[in-house]
Amino acid sequence: MSDTPAADPENTLILEIEHGTVTIALRPDLAPKHVEQIKALARQGFYDGVPFHRVIEGFMAQGGDPTGTGSGGSELPDIEAEFSQPGTARFQRGTCGMARTSNPHSANSQFFIMFAPAPSLDGQYTIWGQVTAGMDAIDKIKRGAGGSGMVQGPDKIRSLKVAADAA
Repeated sequence: MSDTPAADPENTLILEIEHGTVTIALRPDLAPKHVEQIKALARQGFYDGVPFHRVIEGFMAQGGDPTGTGSGGSELPDIEAEFSQPGTARFQRGTCGMARTSNPHSANSQFFIMFAPAPSLDGQYTIWGQVTAGMDAIDKIKRGAGGSGMVQGPDKIRSLKVAADAA
């Protein structure tokens, strides 16, 4: 990619977790509606204190549900799917995607960060960002148990801010 989205503070998120600071370059080129929703929620402080409720070793860490159950969301409306074709963007280590139900147009506030590539998600879930720094902190998030990956006593998001607002 010739342009560096991380150089744009309006399209960069700063995620603070107990293990460190994570920088996420947003991808409005792939998912403009999802990026806008995440920025709006971050600016409301919606994500502050929200757990990583579902964390599966070798797969991903999921957060963004204030209830910590996997069934909660925000008061904002759900977002229409913005799936990328695998030739455009793929789920790799550090990719940020939107969680959803079986309805492709049900993404709201829950998101996940990939620990490893998952080609099975390509074209099936919306990619909205990429971790550009701090993946070592993501790797330390407390893992869940069983197939569901539900976490007992989960790690929480300390804060999620748009870099332009954090300066």
